[in-house]
Amino acid sequence: MTPRLGVGFVGSGFNARFHVQAFRAIRDADVRGVWSPHAERAAELAAYANAIDVGPARAYDSIASMVEDPAIDAIWLTGPNHARVENVEAIVDVLRRGRGTLKGIAIEKPLARNVAEAERVAALLREVGLPNGYLEDQLFAPAIETGHALLWARGAAATGRPYLARAAEEHGGPHAPWFWRGDLQGGGVLNDMMCHSVLVVRQLLTKPGAPLATVRPVRVTAHIASLKWSRAEYAAQLRERMGVDYTRQPSEDFASTTIEFATDDGHVVIGEATTSWSFVGAGLRLSAELLGPEYSMRWSSLDTGLTLFFSRAVQGREGEDLVEKQNAETGQMPVVTGEPAAYGYEAEDRHFARVFLGKETPRLTVDDGLEVVKLLMTAYRSAEEGRTLDFPPEGIEGFVPAVARGTWRPRGA
Repeated sequence: MTPRLGVGFVGSGFNARFHVQAFRAIRDADVRGVWSPHAERAAELAAYANAIDVGPARAYDSIASMVEDPAIDAIWLTGPNHARVENVEAIVDVLRRGRGTLKGIAIEKPLARNVAEAERVAALLREVGLPNGYLEDQLFAPAIETGHALLWARGAAATGRPYLARAAEEHGGPHAPWFWRGDLQGGGVLNDMMCHSVLVVRQLLTKPGAPLATVRPVRVTAHIASLKWSRAEYAAQLRERMGVDYTRQPSEDFASTTIEFATDDGHVVIGEATTSWSFVGAGLRLSAELLGPEYSMRWSSLDTGLTLFFSRAVQGREGEDLVEKQNAETGQMPVVTGEPAAYGYEAEDRHFARVFLGKETPRLTVDDGLEVVKLLMTAYRSAEEGRTLDFPPEGIEGFVPAVARGTWRPRGA
């Protein structure tokens, strides 16, 4: 029989649940374990995995006990940013002592809160020789993969390589309090979500099948702002909902970055990335564009094939049954059917399961995740200094954003 991969999850939050849902589309892997510092939530996610038939899964009382279990072949690390290094150290400690035989670890974005922590994660995994992957779902989104392949095959082949890529992720704000805290999360919306967009624009500008290194970042210009959540009325809402006080320690809720890339065939190309927690719309909106000499592509996750309309007479409960980060229950609402597939979770989880079974070569590793963190920190530094920076700038390894240090203040505050 074809071997199956037994996967254990570190983390039991919103992101982990999306990954568990995605395993319904994976034929050669099972969700067999969950560990979380919140035991009841780990038990809930394991029960959910069993309920949707992607198990058999059970909750573990420690990371060590899960890694030591022969039923667990690989770890999907989806815990919060501030626990990333600690979680990896716990996994590596088991392997050092010869108590586990993992085939791989896949780590959710961003790899870490800053470059120093990302380098620590990469060094730990190299030390024990653990195969690894960097989880970046939007690179695997069907619209991105299909558009990328078709434009290069038809447009670029006929008229030349693309020269401008844009990507954005926008919604009304994260689910959990720790995301809003710069010290725990590592920053604000730039660190939380621009990891997606900077990698998407680079991928779109890279010829399919070629290494990302063939499109090399050389200059970075960025801007950050708190447009909504530092306003008094919204800061009060945030304090009530999340226990976070943006009047005292704000994080940015908007960020934009322009990256100049040098290609291995002698061109200069541009990537523009935008992220926002201050977007007002139906819910999460992912978008991307790619432009070349005689062609272009455009994608928005809210341009769906299904829309519903609810009049004022329909007083429904608040939820996210139509779209992630749903922001309304009345009016004309887009419905994103099969979100784990549309956002790329299914394809990325299938890919990394096959990687750890020895069937595919990893498209993204922790080294790619480390370079993304360097880009994010360069963007923060550019925004703080108000100027364009060469990449990578000197001393970026020791840089910690002012947002993460708690010293940043929005303009006009």
